Amino acid sequence: MFGDVIVKGKANSAEISSVDEYIAKCPEEVQDKLKEIRNAIREAAPGATERTDYFQMPGYSYEGYDYDGMFAWFSFKKPYIRLHLRPPVIQEHKKELAGCITTKAIVSFPAGKWPSVALVKKLVKASLNVMKDKY
Repeated sequence: MFGDVIVKGKANSAEISSVDEYIAKCPEEVQDKLKEIRNAIREAAPGATERTDYFQMPGYSYEGYDYDGMFAWFSFKKPYIRLHLRPPVIQEHKKELAGCITTKAIVSFPAGKWPSVALVKKLVKASLNVMKDKY
């Protein structure tokens, strides 16, 4: 339904067999939000391959594009839930991301300012468009 789950990768030096396992290894207080983000990405990019072998975190790809078709990832690094996207998505959405820590390709949402489903979908679709527009 949402593509294959590739069962390779490591996080915190422990083998990961799936995105479910990655989420289960995160603190209990963030697991529901990570599941919500996962579902939002799946809805924004139907048919994308869900995998954990690229950057050792849950990521999403479509074959046939640069960077192995990767266009979005999510992760947890205490105390932040992070969304990893293709540049220049974060720069183009600076107003919506005010109060978050950002880099060129990562937005870190602090506890209490975690992203809405609508924002995740918007950012993921923008990242997907950046990838597709290169071709």
